[in-house]
Amino acid sequence: MQTRERGNIAESLALTWFEHHGYRLIEANYNRRIGEIDLVMQHPDNDTIVFVEVRFRSRQSFGGALESVDFRKQKKLRRTANAWLQQHADSMTPARIDVLALCPADDNTPAQQRWQSHQVNWVISAVEE
Repeated sequence: MQTRERGNIAESLALTWFEHHGYRLIEANYNRRIGEIDLVMQHPDNDTIVFVEVRFRSRQSFGGALESVDFRKQKKLRRTANAWLQQHADSMTPARIDVLALCPADDNTPAQQRWQSHQVNWVISAVEE
């Protein structure tokens, strides 16, 4: 399976995960010269815009999915999220950047972290301003 195809599957899994939790998709794959945001979601309980970075790793041998969101990636995410907000929201709109890390589930994966045979690690406000 190609990397882009795995990425598309991971983003689709992440989208269904968020929709299951009441979030609404605003935009997928927001892309600018400075970077890309995988999912732009609306929080179910308030006006918060949630920018989601989806990470998938088939195995943990080279570090997990969360570890792959390094300083450079965080900087790109912040800049891209700010670009989206400047285009689509006002300065008072609450926003955050989450990371949803996925890997294949195994027998030890807790039920609350399972989603369609994958282990989900959802980090809320993973990237700080």
